[in-house]
Amino acid sequence: MSEAVSRRCAMRLLGAVGAALGAGGCVAAVPPGTAPRAARASEDATAVPGRPGSAARIEALLERLTLEEKSALLHGGRDPAPLGQAGYLPGVPRLGIPALRLADGPAGVRVAKPATALPAPVMLASAFDPALAREYGRVIGREGRALGQDVVLSPMANLIRTPYAGRNFETFAEDPRLTADLVAEVVRGIQDEGLIATVKHFALNNQEQGRDTVDAVAGEQTLHETELRGFEAAVAAGAGAVMGAYNKVNGTYACESKPLLDEVLRGRWGFDGWVVSGWDAAHSTVAAIGAGLDMEMPGGTQFGAPLLQAVRGGSVHEDTVDLAVRRILATMDRFGLLAARPPARPARDAAAGARVARKVAAAGAVLLRNEHATLPLTGAAARSIAVIGPTGQVPFVGGGGRAHVVPDRAAAPLDAIRRRAGNGSTVRYALGEDLYGRPLPAKLLTPAADLADRRVDAGRSWSHEGVFTLGADDEWTLLVHYTGKRPGVRLDGEELFPAGQGVAEQFAGGLLAAASDGLTVRRRTLALTAGPHRLAVFAEGGDRGQRFRLLHTTTATRAADLAEAVRTAEEAHSVVLFAYDDATEGTDRTSLGLPGGQPRLIEAVTAVNPRTTVVLNTPSGTTMPWLSRTGAVLQMYYPGQEGAGATSDVLFGDVDPGGRLTQTFPAEEQATPVGGDPLRYPGVGGRQEYGEGVHVGHRWYDAQQVTPLFPFGHGLSYTTWEYEKLSVRPERGGLRVEFTVRNTGRRKGTEVAQVYVGPSADLKLEQPVRALAGYRRLTLAPGEARRVVIDIDARALSSWDPEQHAWVPGSGRREVFAGRSSRELHLKAKAVLKSR
Repeated sequence: MSEAVSRRCAMRLLGAVGAALGAGGCVAAVPPGTAPRAARASEDATAVPGRPGSAARIEALLERLTLEEKSALLHGGRDPAPLGQAGYLPGVPRLGIPALRLADGPAGVRVAKPATALPAPVMLASAFDPALAREYGRVIGREGRALGQDVVLSPMANLIRTPYAGRNFETFAEDPRLTADLVAEVVRGIQDEGLIATVKHFALNNQEQGRDTVDAVAGEQTLHETELRGFEAAVAAGAGAVMGAYNKVNGTYACESKPLLDEVLRGRWGFDGWVVSGWDAAHSTVAAIGAGLDMEMPGGTQFGAPLLQAVRGGSVHEDTVDLAVRRILATMDRFGLLAARPPARPARDAAAGARVARKVAAAGAVLLRNEHATLPLTGAAARSIAVIGPTGQVPFVGGGGRAHVVPDRAAAPLDAIRRRAGNGSTVRYALGEDLYGRPLPAKLLTPAADLADRRVDAGRSWSHEGVFTLGADDEWTLLVHYTGKRPGVRLDGEELFPAGQGVAEQFAGGLLAAASDGLTVRRRTLALTAGPHRLAVFAEGGDRGQRFRLLHTTTATRAADLAEAVRTAEEAHSVVLFAYDDATEGTDRTSLGLPGGQPRLIEAVTAVNPRTTVVLNTPSGTTMPWLSRTGAVLQMYYPGQEGAGATSDVLFGDVDPGGRLTQTFPAEEQATPVGGDPLRYPGVGGRQEYGEGVHVGHRWYDAQQVTPLFPFGHGLSYTTWEYEKLSVRPERGGLRVEFTVRNTGRRKGTEVAQVYVGPSADLKLEQPVRALAGYRRLTLAPGEARRVVIDIDARALSSWDPEQHAWVPGSGRREVFAGRSSRELHLKAKAVLKSR
């Protein structure tokens, strides 16, 4: 055996062993049929476990495929019968190779038909419950199959590195261990139902700003100990596909990175599925397919005609094409898609999906603050309630971009609160902030025009030009709502709503991008001077005709909304104020504070009623200069279609808030692992450096001794908890940790017990001050105690040595901590790990 082959086999073995080590702790065992690829496959790269004769069948198909047909299997094409999905891979009908439909789906299946809109993955993660993650995955898997899909582009395994990142709500956590546990179970759940899971975006796709070009530079130890953990766990769980990231990694685009795709993913971890590009993320032909990219989406810019030319010209060997096709066919065959009778598609079970959605939303609710027993709402507090804020009336189901799902239905929180409060209670509502605008005054324009709701017939157009005059300087927000081609709106000669660049045009948020009746919305805020202004509007009906309206808000309307909210708060015993931040793919947040006039609204309402609970429908860490004025703060993220009922459940105490933060909330904008250092975020000159090393998230706060607003793992309960009797002993190359958790309050409650481990003095490598090593979600009755046993596996006690290119155990005396969060650790003990 050659040295190269021998080294490759050794790397596969290391990958299998590493995956096995990483699967321990508090996650479910790998189920039959989804063991790590490296542990099941033979040295024959064409072997497909579990389906007798599959390798021979695939080789026979390869023999019969023409070069053109092979190429067609490696890139997306036009779907002759689209279902609203993200991508389509034409099959080869003459050989019985079916087409593949690929749908987005981090929080539910995104197609033209309604689907279950699950809570955002970050809310699922807040439950710290791998078994619940598997249920979540099963909903996606079943619905994907039921809605005509074969592949789902989910889950997202990138870490939350900066709270500014626009897609933080689509992923799970800042912590590598928690992310790995949950990603693995979502993959298993999806594939339990026969849908192929695609873990994304491999790797270091941790921001939206400059994502298509930025070069993310990270050392080997940083990569393996942080960002790669979730992807490794997905491979160990049997993920059928991996999506390459948009960005560069250490100087090379991720979709043509041989170190990532060949050496780590396939060589070290033994992945034998296919690698698909991020949409339009393939930047080359020869380099990409040579590095291990198998499929380009959504078209064939690189793997269409250019690939055929490269093969015929000799710069790509046809064996390389065959290898990519083989990986795709082998995965299809593993899921039964090449069988004479493919698995029947199930019927969609909307009711079952809704039950899981509500369960997840309630389980992931995080109570950040609760002073003077503001929550739960009981007695007088439940009989007189003011609900304030636009998202109290309009359900905020999910964020924008590819994770946004249109559900069958979604109730408003106001309605759910009224139902739960009952007939004997008074529940008043005030808007607080107008997100969608109100009609322009009828006599504003000269000549006059009604722009509140106009229809333009198919094939026709409509235009109007007029002048209006302001008596004083003012700040206006103009909003256009429309159903067809966006109307042109020019103010003083300037187009107010030009087309955005790239995905910024396609995705504009999950809340702000559409009105309650479904019309698309765009808005523009302007400082207008006193005097005349010329307004011109032009709209086309297109093939189907369209409706549009031009609305506005002003300083005066905003002041009136604020005054109404204050009056409503004064008249109620308790206030539930809904606040929002609408994040979306394609754009990072520009501030960690609440947008618009919300801080002022909270300050004004809490000034007249301190019994105010702020419910946050936000994507990530949020600064809260108004925090001390509130009675309670409930973090509900983007809670999906059943968010209204789940929020009500928690507010009234029908469910204990059992969620815990999976990301640190900073006390101020700059107090984050990347704050104040543009080279870390967003990058300088197209380059960003992961200078924090292994100190991602809460690890950085500990290393730098920075006090956060709320720490990782934080979350309050409606009852009280006591931890006692910690013991730690070496066992099976790791540590067995035991302690008792007792519910010392008067209510049934849910707790997430957390275990952290300190560094090894024997290792001369960078190590966290404390790393999450395990956790357990518990529900206990009043007075009930439970002995918790958590095994810390060898991986959690190891570090990656960049000189040895391997995990090395951290022997010697190790400190172990147990408690309620990364900063509330009641118990501490030590144990000695012997070197091997």
